[in-house]
Amino acid sequence: MCSSAFAAVGLEGSPGVFPMSGPRYQPLDSFVEYPRDEMVRRARSFRREIAGRRTVRDFSDRPVPPEVIRECLRAAGTAPNGANHQPWHFAVVSDPEIKARIRVAAEIEEREFYRGGAPQEWLDALAALGTDEHKPFLETAPCLIAIFAERYQLFGDGRRVKNYYVQESVGIATGMLITGLHHAGLATLTHTPSPMGFLNEILGRPANERPFLILVVGYPAEDARVPRITKKPLEKIASFL
Repeated sequence: MCSSAFAAVGLEGSPGVFPMSGPRYQPLDSFVEYPRDEMVRRARSFRREIAGRRTVRDFSDRPVPPEVIRECLRAAGTAPNGANHQPWHFAVVSDPEIKARIRVAAEIEEREFYRGGAPQEWLDALAALGTDEHKPFLETAPCLIAIFAERYQLFGDGRRVKNYYVQESVGIATGMLITGLHHAGLATLTHTPSPMGFLNEILGRPANERPFLILVVGYPAEDARVPRITKKPLEKIASFL
């Protein structure tokens, strides 16, 4: 199971800002250029692999290797972001009691959503996915990763430093995390009860962090089922000018 030894992964105390004297540079020695045919092969292989990713709501309670979670979080931490402030925090939860508290709080908000809080148009759109206010996966799955967006940095001397493009930065990091977990062989679900302020209280996160989403992580249940859906073709999602 996800070890409580890494129940919080973040960057407190790491401002990520350039020194006042200006930027410092180093050679770009990590870029690898491939022959054209190899580029196409790699792109096609990646597309086929990621096309197999599905959002899962039926999870097994099988433990997942802690180091897989660690490595995927390290990968997410390399995401491009505003001014290199790295405005994210990942709280990894495996403790059954904490997961149960999160489920109770989330289902309170979900009941409000499904029983009058959401416009009918939105509920109609969700009907094809078969979702409702019951979220057992929050307890069943071995890992929950609560992702927080850091609006500003706090320093021990009381200073606040504004973060930039926070939502965009955290969104990119989250996408990389989901992709990394899929590549490693795990299933995920993005869960966004609204509001999510209860996560700050339950997980002891400071007021400068705003919950972004809960990423549910684990193996699919043996009898897991997913909605029969299709994705838009390339000509519907891209234009080439």
